[in-house]
Amino acid sequence: MECFCDKPKIFELKLEADVGADPIWCNQCECNLDIDELPISEELRESVMNWAMQYGKWIDWDNDELCENGLVLEAEHNQLGQTLSENLQIELGETTTVRFSPSNSANMYK
Repeated sequence: MECFCDKPKIFELKLEADVGADPIWCNQCECNLDIDELPISEELRESVMNWAMQYGKWIDWDNDELCENGLVLEAEHNQLGQTLSENLQIELGETTTVRFSPSNSANMYK
């Protein structure tokens, strides 16, 4: 995996969902990384991608407003993201740090 840090190995990753991007980022330079390049199980890779694809389900994009129970939906998304980041940390081992960046987009619609 390569990023803009110009280092041979990335030691700090961030799990953060966003529209249209893989949810893995370099925590130093903010470069979006290809999840397929991570040495993780296929099961975890699929779980992370499925989680990322649910990003923003608490927003009614057509009307640009928060969905009913939007705050709850975002909190559930963040809780699962935290669990997935812990699972990533386990599979990647001690040489890589994984940080979770929770969504706070629902607050913009309150």
